[in-house]
Amino acid sequence: MKYLTVDFGSTYTKLTAINTEKAIIQGTASAFTTIDTDIMNGFNTALQKLEQSIGKFDYDQLLCCSSAGGGLKMVALGLVPELTAKAAKMAASSAGAKVIKTYSFEISKDEQDEIYDINPDLVLLCGGTDGGNKEVIIANAKRLANIKRDFSIIAAGNKCASDELEEIFKHSGKDYIITHNVMPVFNKLDIEPAKQSIKALFIKKIIEAKGLSTVQQMASIEIIPTPLAVMHGCELLSKGTKKTNGIGELLAIDLGGATTDVYSIASGKPSMENILEKGLPEPFSKRSVEGDLGMRYSLCSLAEELDMDTLEQKSGINKDNIQSWISRCSENPDTIAEAGSTEAQVEELLAKSAVEIAVERHCGIMESSYSPMGEIFTLSGKDLTEVPFVIGIGGAIINSANPSAILDGARFDIKRYNSMKPKQPKYMLDSKYIFAAMGLLSIAEPELALDLMKQEIKLI
Repeated sequence: MKYLTVDFGSTYTKLTAINTEKAIIQGTASAFTTIDTDIMNGFNTALQKLEQSIGKFDYDQLLCCSSAGGGLKMVALGLVPELTAKAAKMAASSAGAKVIKTYSFEISKDEQDEIYDINPDLVLLCGGTDGGNKEVIIANAKRLANIKRDFSIIAAGNKCASDELEEIFKHSGKDYIITHNVMPVFNKLDIEPAKQSIKALFIKKIIEAKGLSTVQQMASIEIIPTPLAVMHGCELLSKGTKKTNGIGELLAIDLGGATTDVYSIASGKPSMENILEKGLPEPFSKRSVEGDLGMRYSLCSLAEELDMDTLEQKSGINKDNIQSWISRCSENPDTIAEAGSTEAQVEELLAKSAVEIAVERHCGIMESSYSPMGEIFTLSGKDLTEVPFVIGIGGAIINSANPSAILDGARFDIKRYNSMKPKQPKYMLDSKYIFAAMGLLSIAEPELALDLMKQEIKLI
């Protein structure tokens, strides 16, 4: 059996040729994604490069994922920030969506207008435990129904409001799904039904919007979001299969052109005694996506997060040169830095900064407070200080002459001691960018996918 996997990314379309009889990755190739013309142009260019390298490849099955055009653009609405709004964001992120913004309580007219301006692909509507408050989710449903945009709605809130929601949405002219509550009982999550609904709407909406309908006809399975494929790969490498052990807990960073995605496959429980966990329980497999941290399409917003004077002092590179490179890459996303050049050093500096910010946002925060019993510590989010492996994914890391320097952005920093980042991780590199490919392959051949990842994803 021969598989060809395709990842239609925001910047690159990446192909992986897999030969199951020889149990090898026969070759990989990539080309710029051609979403502005015909997405098949980039696919055909990458296939031509692949076959120039390995010869004619007559594949039996085509497996595809996509984040072209920035993936699935989404907003999430919940009742209160620390409960259902956060649960909504978890469900959306774990399904591969790019969450632009979350809203809490009953949204205002200004927030309604803001959603119109965002023009999302999907809206995830949550709010209230089953049998609890249903007035807020009904009010928000009415406001969403009146927004003159063609987005789909997934309602995953208080089941007691289902009849009212059905009545509101069936007259709205919008696609909608009413599914199980993401938080049916206080402080207990059930995000899987919402996650599956998001995946289903991705297939229905994005395939047409991003010009992937032709590819879907060629593919052996439904096209899934690239982050979901990467998540499958991360889980497989970490947990293994029934027959073969994985490598254990890990943190993976996919630094792309539009977003920086962080995946942690770890319990995240406090590593020290006498620490109180605060907020919703964290999932063992967690993804966060930072839509303002990317190496091309989101480079300007990344730059806004940075202090150019500090970067200049740390790197010795004039801040005007840094800003010039940012402007050039933002205007021409296909720009590539020449090896050994000042621009390559700037690229590495910006990549490390993106990793540093993204991992800090993903990890938990330790805080101290005082009680009648004295000082106590609380943990909000996941404690990843003991995670043994940090894995680099994405072009800016893979193509760097010094990927370890970029991945150092994920390491614990004593200056920000309350951020629970890994303290002594070993670095690994997905040098051929096969995580998404192996996540796709794991659907059909999990043992082979795990074996290939162990061969290809190595310590650096």
